[in-house]
Amino acid sequence: MSAPVRPAVPADGSRVPVSPRGHTAERVVDRAGLEEAWALRTRVFVVEQQVPLEEEIDALDTAATTTHVLVRDASGAVVATGRLLTDPAHVGEVHVGRVAVDGTTRGTGVGALLMRALEDLALAEHAGPDGTVRSELSAQVQAIGFYERVGYVVDGPVYLDAGIEHRDATKVLGAS
Repeated sequence: MSAPVRPAVPADGSRVPVSPRGHTAERVVDRAGLEEAWALRTRVFVVEQQVPLEEEIDALDTAATTTHVLVRDASGAVVATGRLLTDPAHVGEVHVGRVAVDGTTRGTGVGALLMRALEDLALAEHAGPDGTVRSELSAQVQAIGFYERVGYVVDGPVYLDAGIEHRDATKVLGAS
């Protein structure tokens, strides 16, 4: 089995192969793609984790500085999604959020593929003058092991977000 291809997540929304099992990553470029992201997030966060819908879907989803990524399986079904928040006033910094993986594919490496696609996008489009990006996220406590496996350093106290325990995590992308 060969190593996954590093996705570039093209601006045109075209799909990029990210695994030998036929998974592809794509940037959301239209309302239909955003609705697919929302559908998966609703299943994971609202139905499974009981997060109120009004807290899950927010104004940042449609902000000009937000980019969404979908991972599809070989059949074209969306199996993972996440969003990248940026602020032009903070070059070289991004916030990864709303990372959701379909329950049927958890533990298969799909989450790592999604994170790699988000990180590649961050490096390609948001690196600072030194060529690095500081990626920040709020990790659900139950998912800390996953984020540590993909290179994030968890720090700080536990806090509640939407009634779920979280801790902050960071990773410097592009550093040698």
